[in-house]
Amino acid sequence: MALIALMVQAGTGFAEDRLAPGAPRLVDLPAGQPVQLGIEAPSGSYLVGRIEAGSDKIDANILAGDGSHFRQLARAGHGSIRLYVVSEGPRMFLELSSEAGGRAEVALDQLVPPEAQIAPDMDYLSPRMSALSKALAKGADTADFWATVANEGTPLVEPDGEGQSIVTFLWRGAKRNARLFGGPSSDHDWLERLGDSDVWYKSFRVPNDTRLSYKIAPDVPVPEGDAWTRRVAILATAQVDPLNRQPWPEIAPDRFNQQSVLVLPDAPEQPGTPPLPEAAPAFQRFTFTSPRLGNSREIVLSHPQNFDPADPELVVALIFDGERAISDMKAPHMLDSLTRQGRLPPVLSVFIPSIDSETRARELPGNADFADVLAGELLPQILNRTGIPPDPQRTVLAGASYGGLGAATIAIRHPEAFGNALSMSGSFWWAPKGAKTDGTPYVAAQIAEAKPLPIRFFLSAGSFETSRGDSDGILQTSRILRDTLRLRGYDAAWREYAAGHDYLVWRGALADGLIALFGGRP
Repeated sequence: MALIALMVQAGTGFAEDRLAPGAPRLVDLPAGQPVQLGIEAPSGSYLVGRIEAGSDKIDANILAGDGSHFRQLARAGHGSIRLYVVSEGPRMFLELSSEAGGRAEVALDQLVPPEAQIAPDMDYLSPRMSALSKALAKGADTADFWATVANEGTPLVEPDGEGQSIVTFLWRGAKRNARLFGGPSSDHDWLERLGDSDVWYKSFRVPNDTRLSYKIAPDVPVPEGDAWTRRVAILATAQVDPLNRQPWPEIAPDRFNQQSVLVLPDAPEQPGTPPLPEAAPAFQRFTFTSPRLGNSREIVLSHPQNFDPADPELVVALIFDGERAISDMKAPHMLDSLTRQGRLPPVLSVFIPSIDSETRARELPGNADFADVLAGELLPQILNRTGIPPDPQRTVLAGASYGGLGAATIAIRHPEAFGNALSMSGSFWWAPKGAKTDGTPYVAAQIAEAKPLPIRFFLSAGSFETSRGDSDGILQTSRILRDTLRLRGYDAAWREYAAGHDYLVWRGALADGLIALFGGRP
C-alpha cells in the first residue's frame, strides 16, 4: 500500500516523518501558529482520515501543492473531525492551527489510489438527454448544448403535465463518475454519462412545489469495503454545481462548503426567510458544563431586543444542532422577523450545539442522561439567567433528523418541563438495541401503549425521504407516529414537503412549526 510522506512545518523548523494509513500522530499546535502536514499521494487518490481535537478548538484546512487554499475542513472545530478528500496533484497539505494552542491526534485511515477504485455501472434516462444523444450520434459535439445550459442555468427544468416537471442535474467532464448529493431521492444517485461525451446527467420527475439543495460529486472514489465505506466517499468531492444560479450560502470559503438550490414555482413560502432588514436579535452566550454527560458546550441564546421575561406569551425554544440552526437557517434573525411581523410572539431561542457527530449520535437518540440534564440542569439555568418563570406549555424542543427524534422522546420523558415537541424529518425509524415492537416504529409503539401526556406536537417530513431497502424511512415512520398520536388524542400538527433531508427545507419547517404551535396572524 502507498505511504503518505508527512513534513511537519511549525514556524521555521521542519520535522520529517512518514505516516501510513491507520498510524495516528500527535501534533502540538502552538498558540496562533499554523502547523502544516505535507501529503504525498498519486493524483486522484481517495484519502480518509480523522483529526481528534478533544476540547481544543482548531482550524483545519487542505492546501494545494502551491500552498493556496483548497478546502476548509473545520473552523474552531473540536471533538472528532473527519477528513474525506480526493488528492488533486501529487502533493497537498493539511494545515492545523489553534488560536489558544493545543494538541490534535491526526490519522489517515485509508488511501485508495485511482487504479484501485471501482467504476460504477451507469444507466441512461431523460427525453432531453435522449435528443442530445441522437445529435451526438450524427456527429454533433456538446459545445452548443453547454452554451445553452450556461445561459439557462442548472438543473434543467422541463414541464411534464399538470403539477409536475422533469428536472435534470448535470455535470461536465468528469473522468470516471459523478454522483448527486441531495436531490429528489432518498439515495445519492449516480449520474449517467451520455455515451463517451463530457455530459453526465440524472433526471427525475418531481412535483412543482419542490424545494431542495444539492451538491454534485465528480469522480467519487469507490474503494473496497462495505456499503457505508463507499457511501461516505461522496463527501470527498461533493461541491456546488458551477452552473447553478442560486448558491447557498452565497458566500463560502470554497466550493466544497457551498450547495446549490432548486426552487420550483409552487414551492411554499418560508416564513421569515429572508429575514427583514431591520431584524436585530440580542445574543447571550455561556458555557454549559455537565459532569453527568462529561462534556462542555457553548450555549447561544437569542431573543428580541428589550424582551419582557414576564410576558405570558413568551416562547422558550430549545433547538438542537444549534450551530447549524444559526449558520444555515439564520434562525435568530428569522425568528426576530416573525415576531416583528406579528406572526410569532417573542421567542427566547436556546441553540444547543452538537459538539461533534459522535456526541450527537450518542446524546440525541433515546439517551436518558441527556434528557435528564436538559430538563434538570440546562433549562433551569436558562430560566435563572433570563428571569423567565417556568411554563412547559410555552416551552418547546425543536430539532431535525436525530434532533427531531430527540425533541419527541425527551418531551415524552419530561412533559413537566417541555410541553411541546417540534420534529423535522425525525429519525423515527430508530429503536433501542433489542427493542421489539411487532413492526410498529418504536416511538409510535410507546405512544400507543402509554397514558396520553400534556404535550403538543408538530411533525414534518419530506416526500423524498422514503425508505432505502426493507425498513421504513423517515416519511413512513413519521406518518405512523402522526396517526398514532392523533388516535391517542394528542394535538399533532403535520406538514409534508416536496423535499428531502435538507436544512434549506428545515428553515421553513422550523418557522411553520413554531407558528402552528404558538403563532399569531398569517
